[in-house]
Amino acid sequence: MKKSLVLGIMSGTSIDGVDYALCEISRESIRLRVLWSARFPKALQAELHAAARGDLTSHRLAQLHHDLGRFYARHALVPKGKGRPDFVGLHGQTIFHNPSPSGPATLQLGEPAYLVEALGVPVVSNFRAADMAAGGQGAPLAALFHQRVFAEAGRHICVNNIGGVSNVTSLGARGRVLAFDTGPGNVLMDMTMRHWTGGRQSMDRNGRWAARGQADEKLLARWLEHPYFAEKPPKSTGRELFGEPFFKAAVKQMRRLSRFDQLATVTEFTARSLALNYRLHLASRPDKIILTGGGARNATLVRAIAAQMPGVEVVTSEWLGWPAPAIEAAAFALLAWMRMNGRPGNLPATTGARRAALLGQINQF
Repeated sequence: MKKSLVLGIMSGTSIDGVDYALCEISRESIRLRVLWSARFPKALQAELHAAARGDLTSHRLAQLHHDLGRFYARHALVPKGKGRPDFVGLHGQTIFHNPSPSGPATLQLGEPAYLVEALGVPVVSNFRAADMAAGGQGAPLAALFHQRVFAEAGRHICVNNIGGVSNVTSLGARGRVLAFDTGPGNVLMDMTMRHWTGGRQSMDRNGRWAARGQADEKLLARWLEHPYFAEKPPKSTGRELFGEPFFKAAVKQMRRLSRFDQLATVTEFTARSLALNYRLHLASRPDKIILTGGGARNATLVRAIAAQMPGVEVVTSEWLGWPAPAIEAAAFALLAWMRMNGRPGNLPATTGARRAALLGQINQF
């Protein structure tokens, strides 16, 4: 199979913006050629948050689906001199994800037709549905990329993406792969920051506020009893569990805490819930943890995770040559490459699917 230039496009549960990763992909290798990002304008971001809360009418949801598709297309032009993509992998913006086996459903917004028209190449989108139809949870789907890029022979490596939600891929020393969502990533920290700044700041940049506070141990003990953490993989979650509903209760429980103590508490909750999942569900202690996603740039959070995993090497993907914002976008570039080459993209052991399936629908030019 020849090398292809594939543009991966990812906007995560933090709902802060879009990452674009142009990757050179072949059967043997994946190489990042260029990475760029686009922040959501406030009006579009507000509509996306409303959609994630379930507050939009069908008319507004349809309008948002097309508005977001046009936004993706407007910012998808590759920087001059970096090449033209052969095709695109578009994750879309998740506004609902329910992995329940009794009635699984997921919805990613962002009409791909605008990208097809703007770039003149095929666009692969709607990756999660085929895995769900095959009995899987439709998540996590980045495990194949993690395996290809970060696995080390004879060592247990955990690749932990911290976007809005935290998800881990455990690459066992004997080749076993296990991937699942550990719970909250940045989402509660971001919500707390927006709450205290009236929306003027969307994140605790570098964990500066959290570093000035003290976590509330009683609240942490209560929150860590959440039944999701004890649930065995395969499992996935989203804002439905650790977004708006959780935050509404949490902000009342934290009302006597200062803003810095609140940030410290939700930051520590992300770190401890991650470590708790490792202890409960991994067959062995990892030799190395590679942090990716926006949370990998939060120094306070990284220190908190390292403190929970003494004796384990904790690094960020940037130390290994992969900028943190590139990982998820590059993962969907790889999944698009798999689909265009007729190869399954899911790992049934990680999603719970009955079989390996072709992921994504191809929108032709």
